[in-house]
Amino acid sequence: ETNSSQTRTLSFFLGGFPAWGTTQMWSAVPLCCTYLLALLGNLTVLSIIKVEQSLHTPMYLLLAMLAVADLGLATSTFPTMLRMLWLEARKISFGTCLAQMFFIHTFTDIESAVILAMAFDRYVAICHPLRYSSILTNSVTTKICVAIVVRTALVQFPLPILLTRLCFTRVSKLSHPYCLHPDIIKHTGSDTRVNSAYGLFVLLSTLGLDLLFVLLSYLLILKTILNIATWRERLKALNTCISHVCAVLLFFIPMICLSMMHRFGKHVSPQAYTFTANVHFLAPPILNPIVYSVKTKMIRRRILR
Repeated sequence: ETNSSQTRTLSFFLGGFPAWGTTQMWSAVPLCCTYLLALLGNLTVLSIIKVEQSLHTPMYLLLAMLAVADLGLATSTFPTMLRMLWLEARKISFGTCLAQMFFIHTFTDIESAVILAMAFDRYVAICHPLRYSSILTNSVTTKICVAIVVRTALVQFPLPILLTRLCFTRVSKLSHPYCLHPDIIKHTGSDTRVNSAYGLFVLLSTLGLDLLFVLLSYLLILKTILNIATWRERLKALNTCISHVCAVLLFFIPMICLSMMHRFGKHVSPQAYTFTANVHFLAPPILNPIVYSVKTKMIRRRILR
């Protein structure tokens, strides 16, 4: 039986920075700069889309939602990392840890679903260009965004509730400088089969399914592009997908590596864990706005203006 009072007062120690000591302040400065860069980049994209009436189209509405997900992901992960490095505060309470875990996984799922919606947008634009404006209207895009939030909330809400049922008997050191579900359940003395099974279900039904449909969309896009007569037209069609392909690779490759490490990598070094997790959670919020600003003419013009 779970000792609820013990669970409530429990704390975790955040890990993830093996080179501890005099270098911590110097690590905090670039980390702080990257967080500010992520905030600046995504807020710039959002403000341009809001101000520019010509950008109130399905593609840019989805890009705005991607920027919101990136802001949420950055704000869920960076503060505890900076707190660790600047204040040497490694301790995090059980409740705070669960809240952070919920927001990290929620914004990760939202980002994954938005990337899928953007893949659908590219599929319709290339495979059914004449019907694009009738299939993807602004109201349809809004409904897609609402569906993404509802799906994410429904699947993520049980995760912290299931964790409160477990008994944590000692103060444990986590593998990362923030709380993740697979990492937390490693440190309990209770039976974690239900938590592991539900965690795997969430992973496969959200990120796994999204990746499958993204790959399917690109197979259909490639099939259509190969049927186009001239090379110039093929390259023009491919060029409209480059920024989205970058977003897909930035998000899914580290995510797959991290999932494999958590599931099967019992002998993986802590440094490898830390590096992969940091790339997965920190790279998209920093690089997505840069990629889209460089590749999207309308946003680039507005920034230069």
